[in-house]
Amino acid sequence: MAATVSTVIGLGSSSLSSPSRVSAPKPTSLTSGFLKSPVTVRNPLKQAHASGGKYTCSFQRDWLRRDFNVIGFGLIGWLAPSSVPAIDGKSLTGLFFESIGAELAHFPTPPPLTSQFWLWLITWHLGLFICLTFGQIGFKGRTEDYFEK
Repeated sequence: MAATVSTVIGLGSSSLSSPSRVSAPKPTSLTSGFLKSPVTVRNPLKQAHASGGKYTCSFQRDWLRRDFNVIGFGLIGWLAPSSVPAIDGKSLTGLFFESIGAELAHFPTPPPLTSQFWLWLITWHLGLFICLTFGQIGFKGRTEDYFEK
């Protein structure tokens, strides 16, 4: 039998030769569509002539755009409806403040989880924060012309 040369087909084809022919291994360059070409990665924050090499931010510093009118009107806008006696002849604000007084009567001990205090606390504050959020959206939207046609 004679020694035959066979080729293995794969990413980089290499040939197997007979043992009688020994040569130095040649580096095989493997390429694939999954690998990116070698490109120098540039840092977008390090540009040569942009503002003297300092990073500039276009983010608005006053992102909250706090306005005391919103806080004042939002608090009044929540206290008015929460003070209507709708829960067994008592208001939500009244029940919340009564529960604060009842829990302060045994001050060093925290309120138990079954106390009505937690229900009134969460309900009252959730309503307040919703009122303040919608007040901020409405007031700032009107002053900055968000709702114009």
